[in-house]
Amino acid sequence: MPTPVDSTHAGQAVYTRRNLALYDLIVLRLSNRGIWRCPTSRLLEHYARHLSANHLDVGVGTGFFLDRSRFPSHQPRLALFDLNADSLSHTAARVKRLQPQTRQLDILAPIEAPPAPFDSIGVNYLLHCLPGPMTHKARAFDHLAPLLAPGATLFGATILGDGVTRSSLARRLMAFYNAKGIFSNEADTPQALERALTERFSHHQIEIVGCVALFSARRE
Repeated sequence: MPTPVDSTHAGQAVYTRRNLALYDLIVLRLSNRGIWRCPTSRLLEHYARHLSANHLDVGVGTGFFLDRSRFPSHQPRLALFDLNADSLSHTAARVKRLQPQTRQLDILAPIEAPPAPFDSIGVNYLLHCLPGPMTHKARAFDHLAPLLAPGATLFGATILGDGVTRSSLARRLMAFYNAKGIFSNEADTPQALERALTERFSHHQIEIVGCVALFSARRE
């Protein structure tokens, strides 16, 4: 198993087999709409819009979005990166029909033996689970950018901890998750995300829906 960088382990350790079985219900069906105020249908629309037939997914969760999206090819190239072995095996089984290639790694560490470039890279609900301020967690962008083919898109969504409108329930739940190390997003703002993308990509878009930033970025 790769050695986690800093406290990266805490943000992924919660994804046990038991919790993964409940994730779609608790997070995607209940929390997204009722607490973060960004319905999963909106996330799925964003995901499907940027998905290519040559795709890398990083921080794969349960594979819900991969499973529910239609690839523009019947035989896509699909790779899955995650530090959590349970998430990798759960997602790989869920999208077995797509014959994914999996790698267990910490995205805050340099990627050894990098694969051939991809036309899309998804980092859905990854950033708020990475440790430290945006300047630190944006190292993930630095490690992924070399894996983008010319004109390719990196996209995803992240729950912001500041600079967005949050209900009292959202504030309390975020504080709990941050105290447990599940989230590390207290200082994550739209401006911090924008700076991280601007410094690394020639084009980017950010849309705020509730507490969530949906973003995409690409280089020339």
